[in-house]
Amino acid sequence: MKLDLSELQSVDLDLKYSGSWPPLVKGIAYLVVFVMTLVLAYFVVLSGQLDSLSNGAEQDEKLRYDYESKYRLAYNLEAYQEQMLELEVQLAEMLKKLPATHETPGMLDDITFIATSSGLRISTIKWGNEVEQEFYTELPLFIDVSGDYHQFGKFVSDVAKLPRIVSLHEFSIKKAASGQLAFHIVAKTYRYKGK
Repeated sequence: MKLDLSELQSVDLDLKYSGSWPPLVKGIAYLVVFVMTLVLAYFVVLSGQLDSLSNGAEQDEKLRYDYESKYRLAYNLEAYQEQMLELEVQLAEMLKKLPATHETPGMLDDITFIATSSGLRISTIKWGNEVEQEFYTELPLFIDVSGDYHQFGKFVSDVAKLPRIVSLHEFSIKKAASGQLAFHIVAKTYRYKGK
């Protein structure tokens, strides 16, 4: 088949005469109309569908991840429940180590006894203002004693052995006029707000 392009020069491309166009021009016109139809179909029909499909795939992935997370939780629910029971028992034991309101004077007596039995001379032991926290109340006890370094060590060691929780803060050691060491410390104990 030989292509003769000289025929195309004399073709009138007016749509009124499209029936008399040569087959090559008709084929090109059909091809252009077909391509334009495909492009139009893509933008009008398919692009919205493809966006919807993409969003659906993302949502499917998210739902699959949520399902797997919830499945793992459900699968381990019994272990989590056992762990929660253990934590509740541990919390109850720890709360027993916090003094109740009626036990705070006894804490003062215990710390006074520990200081004197360690050989320290007490200058001051007094309660400070309570500090309210979210779940507990902090009870500071300001302590000023004098003695030697080893007596301070025994005092700190014996306070750590108390059955109730007592933490020691704001240490300062200075040489006193008497030649001994002056020891200032703030002992803090805590009271659970639920008590």
